[in-house]
Amino acid sequence: MKLAILSRNSKLYSTRRLVEAARQHGHSARVLDPLRCYMRIASDGFDLHYKGRSISGYDAVLPRIGASITRYGTAVLHQFELMGSYTPNRADAVARARDKLRAHQLLAAQKIGMPATVFGDNPDDTVDLLSMLGPPPHVVKLNESSQGAGVILTEKPSASRSVVETLRGLYANFLVQEFIAEAEGADLRCFVVGDEVVAAMRRQAPKGDFRSNLHRGGTAEPVAPSEDECRVAIRAAKVLGLGVAGVDLIRANRGPLVLEVNASPGLEGIEAATGVDIAGKIVELLANGAKNMSMSAGRPK
Repeated sequence: MKLAILSRNSKLYSTRRLVEAARQHGHSARVLDPLRCYMRIASDGFDLHYKGRSISGYDAVLPRIGASITRYGTAVLHQFELMGSYTPNRADAVARARDKLRAHQLLAAQKIGMPATVFGDNPDDTVDLLSMLGPPPHVVKLNESSQGAGVILTEKPSASRSVVETLRGLYANFLVQEFIAEAEGADLRCFVVGDEVVAAMRRQAPKGDFRSNLHRGGTAEPVAPSEDECRVAIRAAKVLGLGVAGVDLIRANRGPLVLEVNASPGLEGIEAATGVDIAGKIVELLANGAKNMSMSAGRPK
């Protein structure tokens, strides 16, 4: 298999591990900065260049696209798809997952449990909007936040209104959610590869914070998710169309609730916590997907 990994930094742990795993399995792997890829789009075919040279013939491509370059990165990923490369996370699926509001609408439509969420645009509606959610605490999230950045806990109605009005003044896209107190600052990161949760860790927020992200000082330990938690994580990834995903759940009194579905989940924290070779499992999924795609197209490998 000839594999392309779309990543802006080849030295990142996740990128290095994927390259290493691909080569250990006998495949070739190349890291491509999506911002250095440029495209020709025409009715007579598609072309893709990288740093002055035409690139083609990649059996599979894995996106590791940061939130700040979602629009251009997904366009590059879609170009690879149009040129016949297999990917477990298609461009439209990555875009859906990155838009928290859209993702929550899709998950809720499939009756997947999640914290109640409200969203509005007009400042005149702020009081009624928050009343639809219920009394605080409230969690305010920027629509394209990551790693716990842009997530604020408000404990009084006046604080909720103030944060909402401030973000509107900055023309930021955000949503507001109910706070699940019984989770006690902990969540589960379930790593989905294909039809399986291959590893899971429990993340605990540091004292004085409610965000359990490891980048925010949270701690992690391996955990065996329940059958119900695995089912919810796999369903959430499938609803958004992702073959590789990090699904964040919290344990609420009413069952597991989905906080977020990450289309480019990091490997470092969860591989360290669980000891699972997740990179190897992703490479196996890529190889099988590329093989099946080639055979269905009449090009047996």
